[in-house]
Amino acid sequence: MFLIDPVTAALSVFICVCLAIYLFGQNKNVHPNFPPGPLCLPVIGNMHIINVEKPYLTFHELAEKYGPVYSLQIGTQKIVVLCGYETVKDALINHAEEFSGRPHVPVFMDMTRGYGVVFSNGNNWKAMRRFTLSTLRDFGMGKRKIEDKITEECQTLIKVFKAHKGKPFENTMIMNAALANIIVSILIGHRFDYDYPKLRRLLKIINDNVRIMGSPMVLLYNAFPSLVRWLPGSHREVNPNMKEIHTFVRETFTNQRNQLDVNDQRNLIDVFLVKQKEEKPNPELYFNDENLTVLLTDLFTAGMESTSTTLRWGLLLMMKYPEIQKNVQKEIEKVIGSGEPRLIHRKEMPYTDAVIHEIQRFGNIAPTNVPRSTTQDVTFKGFFIPKGTQVIPLLYSVLRDKDHFEKPYEFYPQHFLDSKGNFVFNEAFIPFSAGKRSCAGDTLAKMELFIFFTTLLQNFTFQAPPGAKLDLTGDVGFTTPPMKHEICAIPRN
Repeated sequence: MFLIDPVTAALSVFICVCLAIYLFGQNKNVHPNFPPGPLCLPVIGNMHIINVEKPYLTFHELAEKYGPVYSLQIGTQKIVVLCGYETVKDALINHAEEFSGRPHVPVFMDMTRGYGVVFSNGNNWKAMRRFTLSTLRDFGMGKRKIEDKITEECQTLIKVFKAHKGKPFENTMIMNAALANIIVSILIGHRFDYDYPKLRRLLKIINDNVRIMGSPMVLLYNAFPSLVRWLPGSHREVNPNMKEIHTFVRETFTNQRNQLDVNDQRNLIDVFLVKQKEEKPNPELYFNDENLTVLLTDLFTAGMESTSTTLRWGLLLMMKYPEIQKNVQKEIEKVIGSGEPRLIHRKEMPYTDAVIHEIQRFGNIAPTNVPRSTTQDVTFKGFFIPKGTQVIPLLYSVLRDKDHFEKPYEFYPQHFLDSKGNFVFNEAFIPFSAGKRSCAGDTLAKMELFIFFTTLLQNFTFQAPPGAKLDLTGDVGFTTPPMKHEICAIPRN
């Protein structure tokens, strides 16, 4: 009798499954006018040519060969990549509806199951986005009410920085906590102490998940979910982390439900719970507990992580370029003096405004954007893109577009200044994306960036620890944080 050892048998089954997946993918009809792209290998598609830690670099390079609209294959899934400001703007603004969907990305679907606002689709997304925008406005986004909260939080942050007495410290958790408190005040109506154990645990989980979602194992999982799901690796940490966050969120709004006063709606959760009571029974109930859980997680994560990361880039860049830091401080002294920085000062501070814009551009916080999908068949730039195709509007290529930025790979605030030193808006500056899926909290983020940044530079001069080398290479993650580093905050008074 001919025997096959277990390892060979398992390998044979794996190969057969891979071939079946490949053949199934190959049998899918591809329109003859589908965007061009590199030659695909069996099973893996184009994964062999992708920088798995920083795929946006590969995406940007491939545009040089295949043009601003091209295709890739990750496993069996066809993906269309859009590069350069003109192309991305055309898609997201002029064809906003056609490119307003979210694709079925396994790791995101595992976390959200299609609820919330960031990764949902169709009527559910429209209902949650409408609710989010109107409620954020009602609770002061862009108004004096929330500006006061930001200013108060800055004073707490100053005390924490001063406590280090100019000695080196790592600022990730501190900055996260400060920014988390702004969005938390809108969501649940109060703030947390920076040392509150549950807050620190939530911030750690969120940081871990953001890093993991940009890892090679998650790229592999998204390509072959049924095969990779059972393999060991960091991708298996995402769901337990998310469940822990959801448990905290549910406990929070359950407690608030017990104290709900329809006539005194104190925060976003209260407004949602009132709408939940008012919603008429129908097959599509949008104001349900599942949507509330994921929506709060979406807003807490997005409202904290990206702005905190941008500010950390800002302090690192000020240490790297002390002359620019001095110029910002001179403008602060001239316009604000020792008073509290306020949003009204921004128009009088063109240099500082330009530096903040350049921090956002150079920091490259969301290089691949959050992926889109086509909601219908669309002919774009002469190419046919079928309904349901995953699309990556590559923000990295927009913020590094050499036709719009003189020195795209350098930190150069003059990108936003004219010859007389006046602030000039650059149309290719779209760090919050554009169109119907643009960041719902961009107005809040702009307020936070200006007030936190100017307050910190008003009170401190930031220096590198003795002997430290400052690395401006972005780290790995779904967003792009700076490499781990320490700062020295030297009080100015």
